[in-house]
Amino acid sequence: MLALLVLILLLVLLAAPSAGAAAGPAVPAAARVVTEQALAAYQAGRFEQALAGFGRAAREGDRLAQYDYAMMLLRGEGTPVRADEAMVWLKKAADNDMTHAQYTWGEMYEHGDLLPRSLEQANVWYERAARGGHVAAQMALATNYFTGRGVARDYGKAFQWYRRAADAGNGDAQYIVASYYERGEPGVVGQDAGQARIWYARSAAHGDPAALAKLRSMIEQDVRERQARQDQLDHRGERAGAGP
Repeated sequence: MLALLVLILLLVLLAAPSAGAAAGPAVPAAARVVTEQALAAYQAGRFEQALAGFGRAAREGDRLAQYDYAMMLLRGEGTPVRADEAMVWLKKAADNDMTHAQYTWGEMYEHGDLLPRSLEQANVWYERAARGGHVAAQMALATNYFTGRGVARDYGKAFQWYRRAADAGNGDAQYIVASYYERGEPGVVGQDAGQARIWYARSAAHGDPAALAKLRSMIEQDVRERQARQDQLDHRGERAGAGP
């Protein structure tokens, strides 16, 4: 019976909606076609052709091409490594609201990779990407607020960003949101076993065994408590029926 209850809850929660990233600026149709051709060339291993195509579309303002062109220059695909030029195009893509470019720029600040190491600047770029719907950036920003890395520790802001990542379908974030509800966090969220079960179920649906174990434990505890209450009622009824 318990296993059936868990299964039903998981099946219901699988249908939960997820959040999407914000739409970016319009790209000229011709540039988009060139980008798609460059992607096809890249996937076929024709790196020089891909590099030329990404460069052309990048100059026409396609932010995806700007990012891919930067990465090819940085990795030395179809060309010797051209790190300085790569950083110019990566920054253009980030400034053009390409969220993965913003996240990558933040990672470079965090690790001191081609940029001076700065957790503060990393968080600035993580937040830009996070606000655009980039789930990995939301997780990075949430964790930095939770631990106080490069920002003042703030469990409320950490929860807000974990919740946005959870709403977008990230299983790790869903587990963390569940744990917030399970224990409660003063000034952030109240203790709420029902919400905790919902979020553990969503995380478990992504294959997290710890979330499934938590969900099972909470349901078993709920069953035991209900049975204990029923036993108390039955006992009172028996005493009342026995009379003086």
